[in-house]
Parts: sequence; structure tokens; C-alpha cells
Amino acid sequence: MHELGIVIQIARQMETYMTEQKLTKIDTIVLQVGALSSIYPKYLEDVYPIAVENTRLKETKLEIEISPGIGKCDDCGFIYNLIENENHCPLCKSDHFNVVSGTEFLIKQIIAY
Repeated sequence: MHELGIVIQIARQMETYMTEQKLTKIDTIVLQVGALSSIYPKYLEDVYPIAVENTRLKETKLEIEISPGIGKCDDCGFIYNLIENENHCPLCKSDHFNVVSGTEFLIKQIIAY
């Protein structure tokens, strides 16, 4: 489970950000996790309280937005949700595609005071 290491790194980045910006509190951290990434949002949520327990972020909320795995068919050019269609184009049934989105992992928003 590499999610704990990821959350610990995010906590470090947020504490540095708080110091640099002279913030006393971050209310919410919003993460964007791609459905095709190797990161499990449930695991992030589970380990978050442990990772921030002894930090200035202990009362900070974590929100996770999941971006869909979108692909573009190499054969007909149709853009579709890869997971919902089991990697097959719903128009031409091809399984040749390029990933357009859904692999990202980023800090999307920081709500601070």
C-alpha cells in the first residue's frame, strides 16, 4: 500500500506551503485521482488521519474527486469511458485506444484561512 507514503508526502508539502504562505489553518485539501491511476481513493481516505495525526493538518478535511478514465478509439476516433466500456469502443467495438485522461493524481485545491 503506497498510499500512506503518498499521503505523508502531501502532508509535508502542505506544512511547507502553510509556512511559506503564513497560514494558520488549512480547512480542506482536494485531491484529484484518475480512475486509471494506481492509487486507491479509499486507501487514501483510510490512511489520511494517521498521516496527519501529529501535524498542523490534523483537523484538515480531505476531499477526493475521481476523474474518469477516458480513451479515444484509434480506429474510429470516438471518445469514451474506458472503464464503463471495458476498454472497447462502444461504436466500432475496437480495443485499440489512446488514454486521454484518468491517470492523473494532483492536489486540485487548497482551502485555507
